[in-house]
Amino acid sequence: MEVGSNISIRNTFHIPAKARTLITYGREDVEELVTYLQHEGCGQKVLHVGAGSNLLFMGDYDGIVLCSDIREINTCGELVRVGAAWVVDDLIAWTLRNGLYGLENLSLIPGTVGAAAVQNIGAYGSEAAEFICEVETLELQTGCIRIWKPEELEYGYRKSVFKKPDMWGRYAVLSVTFRLSRTFVPKLGYGGLRNRVGTDNPTAEQVRQAVIDIRREKLPDPEVLGNAGSFFVNPVVKKEKADALKSQYPEMPSYDVENGVKIPAGWMIEQCGWKGRSLGPAAVHDRQALVLVNKGGATGEDIAHLSDAVCKAVWDKFGVEIRPEVNFI
Repeated sequence: MEVGSNISIRNTFHIPAKARTLITYGREDVEELVTYLQHEGCGQKVLHVGAGSNLLFMGDYDGIVLCSDIREINTCGELVRVGAAWVVDDLIAWTLRNGLYGLENLSLIPGTVGAAAVQNIGAYGSEAAEFICEVETLELQTGCIRIWKPEELEYGYRKSVFKKPDMWGRYAVLSVTFRLSRTFVPKLGYGGLRNRVGTDNPTAEQVRQAVIDIRREKLPDPEVLGNAGSFFVNPVVKKEKADALKSQYPEMPSYDVENGVKIPAGWMIEQCGWKGRSLGPAAVHDRQALVLVNKGGATGEDIAHLSDAVCKAVWDKFGVEIRPEVNFI
């Protein structure tokens, strides 16, 4: 276990932020970590950071930041147990090399496996929740290990039990077990994926590459331009509201989901004229309006100010509330 003071916190927005204390730990350090938190860290705020891809820092963090270095991977048939520190895209590449399928549509989503289980990441018609069968966590206050089953995780669109206000900072994800398949069945019905692969019977590698190509065309590389990927959650509205909007905007894309109709937030933002616009050093990306970017030197307040302006414009035009997917810290 490594403990440092006044350490910079990695984040894909490239916004400078430091932690009072930053702790990097492996599985062998769990007992020591809990002891530290119970004594030296008693009473301090705790934040768990993976790749920092879904965080907007509003300043330095006056507390303890935890970073997992658990990188184990084990298989049993079609089950894959993965340490929380694995990068999601690296895991997907590994599964394909080993003849395990299901995660291809999630390719190139930034972040780690632990964060994916908390956030229930999704793209191109797939969500992590479809494949997660266990999440192993450490309760930071007690040191208890708990295995969560799917029915306990309360997964929904960008939702999980871990995102509830009373759960924030309570658990650290140690590993996630995915149930995959030895038989590849492509999922092509979302976001123009079928047209991109050019066949109804592609290989898993072809689907993965198509997803990567689409994402690279639409989304800025966070190594080059600070961003957190999709900044806003696509809103789900009642069918009556969607029908009313459709009558006014016949070209509006929409997707039927379990509890209503999902409307792409990026489309609404673009209709409001925000695509490619800036407020100081913060901007709406010129190729994907769902993404806010740091053009250089932006603070968390700059990004938040832009977010508020975009949300207000969408509400004023469509009467639909959109909210950030990114966590403000």
